[in-house]
Amino acid sequence: MQKRQLGKSGLEVSAIGLGCMGMSYGYGPAADKNEMIALIHAAVERGVTFFDTAEVYGPYVNEELVGEALAPFKGEVVIATKFGIQLKDGKQVLDSKPETIRRSVEGSLKRLRVEAIDLYYQHRVDPDVPIEEVAGVIQDLMKEGKIRHWGLSEAGVQTIRRAHAVEPLTAVQSEYSLWWRSPEEELLPALEELGIGFVPFSPLGKGFLTGAIDRNATFAESDFRRIVPRFQPENLEANQVLVELIKRFAAEKQATPAQIALAWLLAQKPWIVPIPGTRKLERLEENLGALEVVLTAEELQRLNDALANIDIAGDRYPAGSDFAKRVSK
Repeated sequence: MQKRQLGKSGLEVSAIGLGCMGMSYGYGPAADKNEMIALIHAAVERGVTFFDTAEVYGPYVNEELVGEALAPFKGEVVIATKFGIQLKDGKQVLDSKPETIRRSVEGSLKRLRVEAIDLYYQHRVDPDVPIEEVAGVIQDLMKEGKIRHWGLSEAGVQTIRRAHAVEPLTAVQSEYSLWWRSPEEELLPALEELGIGFVPFSPLGKGFLTGAIDRNATFAESDFRRIVPRFQPENLEANQVLVELIKRFAAEKQATPAQIALAWLLAQKPWIVPIPGTRKLERLEENLGALEVVLTAEELQRLNDALANIDIAGDRYPAGSDFAKRVSK
């Protein structure tokens, strides 16, 4: 398994990680727990050392699943989890008050069955708590040995700079893929300058870039994609032009569309570590196979030139929704 370092932090992980959220939350009914434990074990056997979860996934059940599955591999794997979104009266609310962070870290330590959290992200920036205050609490928790590294998720460049000045960040996590390239504008240059690693979530466009989703796709009531503008039938149809482009490159490289999408991400920077999620062993193996697909400079240029002529239809979050409002400056 190829390894990568997240920025200048010294934290080394497998070049592709495993996003575990969808095993129990976000994409329809939760999968069978024992099957998911077996899948996580299969990932470890194949060299994956980087696993991503969060307190709010479930809530709590995803951390419990990851903790149980990875208990036999203490010291061999890196577990990332997140704080800062609480469930109150059935609704998600941002809460990064110092006392909430401390309560969250104790709960996550217990559910993950670890003495220290390898990588602890603020899940979304809380506009009511200065980021310097959050960084100060994290700093204290690091001194107490409860956290090894910290990061931010979906944070803007200004916030990242302020946080990093108090306690250096190891990683930032945001959406990034062939159909969501906005991090290239400001985020990636800032992370490179500061020496912070980047962990793209939804690197396969929530499944769309695999080529398996067309305008006739239906989603379960509890599947987040039901409300996403990009997954409305007319946008799914309009965006097939992107899938067709990826399929052409895949045929040329004797790879799958998913492997091209991941190989493209991996080729952007050596400190980028995508975390595709899956519930299926064959998809896990397919995703890891992306590490064998090397895009040459000429191929990347051709792909990027073709992408420049494609307009993506639909926003990634519903306008005015909490999801949209939580993306920080």
